[in-house]
Amino acid sequence: MVNLTRNWWLIVIRGLLAILFGLIALFWPGFTLLLLILTFGAYAIVDGVFAMLSGLVSSKYSPRWWVFLLEGVISVAAGVFAIMRPGLTGFVLVALIAAWAILTGAFEIGAAARLRREITNEWMLALGGFVSIVLGVLLFFQPATAGLVITLMIGAYALIFGILLVGLGFRLCKWDIPPRSADREPIQSGR
Repeated sequence: MVNLTRNWWLIVIRGLLAILFGLIALFWPGFTLLLLILTFGAYAIVDGVFAMLSGLVSSKYSPRWWVFLLEGVISVAAGVFAIMRPGLTGFVLVALIAAWAILTGAFEIGAAARLRREITNEWMLALGGFVSIVLGVLLFFQPATAGLVITLMIGAYALIFGILLVGLGFRLCKWDIPPRSADREPIQSGR
């Protein structure tokens, strides 16, 4: 806790950066989504290069070195694709989220049907599954809007998280910090 109170200002800066990102995401969601996709692309390329290097370096020591090499090639290809085709990458991302929502919803409805004799209020699980399926279908039919809505949700989260961090940082600033053990006077023996 002492490190947090001594470095309260780092928490405030972190919060301010989150607030800035949140505001950018809320006021320019299209730009933010593009930036997120391009950032992912750059990360995937760098990660892929390091995975390939790891595979090549470990080729002397491990018979499965090719797995790292293959992982690196796939990562670099995904990164290049994301940078070259950010619109399609955004669509694929939304499609994955939509498919996940539909599959999750179907499993929840199935679980509710199986649990009908075991628990009460299983309808809540079934309703949650139905809502998940509806969300997935809407995402499939409106992928561009869905990408913007996801960006807005991330922006709202970042804004709230940033405000909370700034508040925490200023609260930590007001706490009394006990002196370091090196700053204390040595305890004299009773001699």
